Amino acid sequence: MSTPIVHLLPRPQRMVHLEGTFPLASNRFILIRDDPGLALFSARRLQTALAEGGIRWELTAFGEEDPRVGAALLIDPAQVARPQGYRLEISPNQIRVTGHDTAGLFYGVATLGQLLRQFPQALPCLRIDDWPDFPQRGVMLDISRNKVPTLETLYDLVDLLAGWKVNQLQLYMEHTFAYRDHEVVWANASPLTGDEVLALDAWCRQRCVELVPNQNSFGHFHRWLKHEKYRHLAEVPEGIDLWGLGDNEPFSLCPGDPGSLALLRDLYAELLPHFTSRQFNVGCDETFDLGKGRSRQACEERGTGRVYLDFLTEIHRLVRAHGRTMQFWGDIILHYPELIPALPPGVIALNWGYGANHPFATECARFAAAGVPFYVCPSTATWNSLVGRTDNARANLLNAAENGIAHGAIGYLNTDWGDNGHPQYLPVSFLGFAYGAGLSWALEANRDLDLPRVLDLFAFRDEAGVMGRLAYDLGNAYRVWGVGGVEGSISVPAVPLLFTNWAMQSEAQPERGPEGLRRAFNAVSADGLQRTVEYIEEVMAPLSQARMARPDAALIADEFRNGAAWLSHACRLRIAWLQAARLKEIPASVRAELAADLEGIIAEHRRLWLARNRPGGLAESVGKWLQPWLDFYRSR
Repeated sequence: MSTPIVHLLPRPQRMVHLEGTFPLASNRFILIRDDPGLALFSARRLQTALAEGGIRWELTAFGEEDPRVGAALLIDPAQVARPQGYRLEISPNQIRVTGHDTAGLFYGVATLGQLLRQFPQALPCLRIDDWPDFPQRGVMLDISRNKVPTLETLYDLVDLLAGWKVNQLQLYMEHTFAYRDHEVVWANASPLTGDEVLALDAWCRQRCVELVPNQNSFGHFHRWLKHEKYRHLAEVPEGIDLWGLGDNEPFSLCPGDPGSLALLRDLYAELLPHFTSRQFNVGCDETFDLGKGRSRQACEERGTGRVYLDFLTEIHRLVRAHGRTMQFWGDIILHYPELIPALPPGVIALNWGYGANHPFATECARFAAAGVPFYVCPSTATWNSLVGRTDNARANLLNAAENGIAHGAIGYLNTDWGDNGHPQYLPVSFLGFAYGAGLSWALEANRDLDLPRVLDLFAFRDEAGVMGRLAYDLGNAYRVWGVGGVEGSISVPAVPLLFTNWAMQSEAQPERGPEGLRRAFNAVSADGLQRTVEYIEEVMAPLSQARMARPDAALIADEFRNGAAWLSHACRLRIAWLQAARLKEIPASVRAELAADLEGIIAEHRRLWLARNRPGGLAESVGKWLQPWLDFYRSR
């Protein structure tokens, strides 16, 4: 008899196939041994997984030797030495899942659930010994670039990620928590309330996921500082155009203003009690305007790096007062490597980088040499792309895992950003989530993971085997036009629609915008864009054949359909622009066609947004990044 092909996400550290099969039939028992309270949630998940195949097993805490016990769930660190580890044994007579701890048992049951999905009649006999490479394996979801998911969406995402052995979730916040005395900041954002965070935290805990609070606290504070109530706390109160896109708003807190720390003290006091996690990500990345305004003299006298570090140290004191361990983005301190050893003791540096060839090796070595605990933080590479950047994501996620393990990182945080109106739909990120989950659990076992296949099985649940390959190939559309992404973060044909202000002003002011963006944008040819449109059509052709066994199957199909249509539209716009030589000289008939197309895309985008997300931010996202193009098409 041939050995059956087994797909798992993540692939385990060790798996040995044994002789025989375990036939699945109703009227057996799931035995919870030792401490039923610790194992109950995992046992219920196993019941649910069996029920999906029509198998009914009752729970019991009695009769381990009874032959009617089909599965025994145990917690025994003497048998499984590594924290979060488990052993799964399937014999012809019984299934046995032994966890080192509650998390290990949960992960063993998750693996068993994936086997049940593939072998609903009889499980192959095997033995799996499994444990994680990174003790902390997280996902960070951006909920501050207009798009705030509904609580139901977050519940579903936690269920998905927990089943892939992800054990940490962060929700990136700038202004999307409903602070009681700061309603002017979040009034139009549909923020998370304290009630909702408490519920989400409990949901996460049941699934062995730590919900880590996240509040950016230095840079990226423009959502607060643009209001007159807070503008006086800004480094540059009059505003600054950091990105060359015409966004003149105050950006960072002024570190020398006592009111900055007073505000943070107030925010932390309200936010943190809603989380059981003892960690806290305070952000503090990309403080690009530091020293360009009110702290200019202090930076000249003490050095910009020292001013940054001193403020970070004050923030650390606030965090420690709440008994929390502080996480912070490590990009700024890496510019001042001589100051890394002076970081406050016990902080965790989040070493982020999103390009395929990001220098994780050099940066990880700096934190390791200074004895600073750190995570590696790659990305799903979906933002600004509409449909993802598959090859960039794979290379970046693998680079981070390899260097994180080589230099002793204590965590792996896979980031999913929503820059410029958060245009991409959540299922586009499933590919990056899946590969990051595999690499962070067992690098070598998952290095060559068959992503299309595991996405079909464990993300899209597509019995036809269409969606995994479609998502994978659509995410490589960015490679067809011959330029690729700018610094791993921008899908060039989408630029005209996403970077509205810059694109419309680029003819009159060609020097505007980041140099790399301008160079790549101008290098794309009409032929390359036309090939991209044809490639998208070819990739999308099998979509109607997908058979996803998910309640949101139709929604996922529509999300990919509209994302592809949006990207094709951006390509056709740039083709028309190139053919006309000047943007304003695109013929009226072409503008009318583009207008009709974009009207449909916008209407569908609004519907799809509201299917998974709250209304706050939708009007701003569409109004800033899409509506100006519709207005341009209609103009004379």
